Amino acid sequence: MATERMHAFLRERAEGDLLPWRAQCDLAERFDASLGEIEDAALAAGLLPGRYRRNRETVSVEEQLRLFRSRVVVIGCGGLGGYLVEQLARIGVGELALVDPDVFEEHNLNRQLLSSPAHLGRAKVEVGCERVAAVNPAVTTSAHRVAFSLENARGLLAGSAAVVDGLDNTLVRRDLAAVCRELGVPLVHGAIAGWYGQVAAQLPGDDLSPLLRSASASGRGVEATLGNPSFTPAVIASLQVAEVVKVLLGRGRPLSGRSLFVDLLDMRFEEIGHA
Repeated sequence: MATERMHAFLRERAEGDLLPWRAQCDLAERFDASLGEIEDAALAAGLLPGRYRRNRETVSVEEQLRLFRSRVVVIGCGGLGGYLVEQLARIGVGELALVDPDVFEEHNLNRQLLSSPAHLGRAKVEVGCERVAAVNPAVTTSAHRVAFSLENARGLLAGSAAVVDGLDNTLVRRDLAAVCRELGVPLVHGAIAGWYGQVAAQLPGDDLSPLLRSASASGRGVEATLGNPSFTPAVIASLQVAEVVKVLLGRGRPLSGRSLFVDLLDMRFEEIGHA
């Protein structure tokens, strides 16, 4: 009965097939429900929350519901991770798990979207959750202030529809790819250094290890010498989010078995198959 009443009120407050934000908030209060529960009910009833109005020509209501019922784990909430968290929340992925052991430092301010002088010394995952709550309060977040490892991997990745790599260490990336391969969880990889970046996807049955073969003893990549300006993580993270959405919706041609190398200095994009 409560569900029927909620659907009746959803229809009553809708403007055509759109549910305005104010109505979403009012219904959450009326039915003592979370904003996420109201959003799920609206999408299930074929109504599109007004915030996704500009998604509709790209993502159908049914696909928006699929995104909202998906759990995505973001490993690393720094240069890549801040943009990943922001865009995944805005596109409407309903549950985000944020994993990172670090706090913001001054040298993060040039490129890490979630950083600001006011956030120096604060945990990146906590700031990330606050940002999602401000941007899209219907999205559920969980903060895991730990370094990803083989010991905690299965607990962190349990129930995930996809995992996104925002790491800066190739050795840890190898472990992440191995666990995702073992669990059959899609992984979207991204890496940045200076003007350059790369994106790849490891779907069930794929193996990213050839791409991650070379690494220093510490696992740190060439970004240690090339640096990272503000625009490179923004570009690569955007490409990663596009890959995640394709994977979750079963759309298009994900970068499975191949990598996209990006050269922003000469503005070149090159696909290379994994050997």
